[in-house]
Amino acid sequence: MFTGIIEAIGTIKSLQYDRTNLIIEVESSLSSELRVDQSVAHDGCCLTVTQVNHRTHVVTAIAETLQKTNLNTWKIGTLVNLERCMPANGRFDGHIVQGHVDQTAECIEVQDQNGSWIYTFVYSPEYGNMTVEKGSICVNGVSLTVVNSKEDQFSVAIIPYTYYHTNFRHIHKGDIVNIEFDIVGKYLQKIFKKYYQC
Repeated sequence: MFTGIIEAIGTIKSLQYDRTNLIIEVESSLSSELRVDQSVAHDGCCLTVTQVNHRTHVVTAIAETLQKTNLNTWKIGTLVNLERCMPANGRFDGHIVQGHVDQTAECIEVQDQNGSWIYTFVYSPEYGNMTVEKGSICVNGVSLTVVNSKEDQFSVAIIPYTYYHTNFRHIHKGDIVNIEFDIVGKYLQKIFKKYYQC
């Protein structure tokens, strides 16, 4: 489990296909501290570490992951947000994040607010996912609060610290991001759907 509080930014060093799998090498300040079999969120997508070197680590993304996330858009040099699993005795500074990306969304607007930034994303409502005003959302692994919630889009406000310590400063109009909707909201939505179908 994760909290959506980014620990470091990694740089994609190499990408290599092995049949339908994508082998990804990432360089970061965290890499040397990781261990094989450890789960690490990469832009909000939980991936298992398969190899650790001095400054890099390696993870594998299977076809299912590539289809449901933005990993298939990564290139050499792409910057990704990294977070290790939350320790059992750690502070819960973000919100419950599973590292299971629900779907992708497209950035349709970035507004400079002279000290902060408003990012607006649009997503397909066909999967039944939804946001609520002041609710939690995870964008590229970052725990954020929803503003201006609509049926198929939402906005988030980004403070300078988040802007400069995550890859948000590299997100522009037209870019695709990973979205994980609030797990509490997803359970409630499923319960209500089941109740009303009875």
